[in-house]
Amino acid sequence: MNSLAVDVVKRQGKRPNEPFDPGKLYASIYAVCISTGSPDGLAHDAATTICSTVAAWCTNKPEITTTDIRIQAALALKPLHPDAAYLYKHHKTIM
Repeated sequence: MNSLAVDVVKRQGKRPNEPFDPGKLYASIYAVCISTGSPDGLAHDAATTICSTVAAWCTNKPEITTTDIRIQAALALKPLHPDAAYLYKHHKTIM
């Protein structure tokens, strides 16, 4: 997966911006699906779908925040895996 020409503003702007990396999003979605008991194939399919959805959403934006990514990914994940979507969206407040 290649990076898009979109800058990601890190949480609270405390770290430098970096290019959007679908691979990092894939790993995060895959991990949350596995942690909720999904089989490997379902986790892979969900992560691939979510990465495509978020990449399409951010294509025409010059910059996005990590919160934007989290919200869009959780919205796209909810119909596929509601438990994983909830955990993904709220993991910063749960942990």
